[in-house]
Amino acid sequence: MISLVREMILYMGARKKWWLSPIILILLLVGGLIVLAQGSAVAPFIYTIF
Repeated sequence: MISLVREMILYMGARKKWWLSPIILILLLVGGLIVLAQGSAVAPFIYTIF
């Protein structure tokens, strides 16, 4: 997992693709929200955001 993150950072640095970093960050945050909302009492509040 750490090697994947390192390779992504090296790729973005070498190819000057720094605009990918906010997209990846937002995808990770939304994915984390979905995982947390599956079995918790917070689910109805998170679903109202979307």
